[in-house]
Amino acid sequence: MLTQKDEELIALLKLNARESVASLARKLGLSRTTVQDRLKRLEEQRVIEGYSVKLSEQTNRGGIGAYVSLEVEPRRAVDVTGALSAIPQIGALYTVSGKFDIIALVMTRSAEHMDRLLDQIGQISGVTRTESAIILSTKLDRR
Repeated sequence: MLTQKDEELIALLKLNARESVASLARKLGLSRTTVQDRLKRLEEQRVIEGYSVKLSEQTNRGGIGAYVSLEVEPRRAVDVTGALSAIPQIGALYTVSGKFDIIALVMTRSAEHMDRLLDQIGQISGVTRTESAIILSTKLDRR
């Protein structure tokens, strides 16, 4: 079970996963050793599964992102998810409620690449319908 301090620590790490343990300790009002111990415990319990790099919008410039909503035949979701997972341009998959079954976050280098990838996704056995929403800009991303 997470404590209030664990949740505060996780919130700080979401803002900057590279922040020093000493700085985190100051912000949390804890000792450096206590913060190190909490981090170790959260990692061992797999609450924290890893740390990642978040590229700037400037670095990603020229690429195109989209949310692709997929309607899937009943009982084919596992097969479709497996096929989608094999596509490196898909960064995340979400099962959702509503008229669609799966939403994929897709990133490609160009509109042409996006067009080809959307065709590829639409041809996966078990996918009956897709709808895409191209990402124009990011206003907030706390991942």
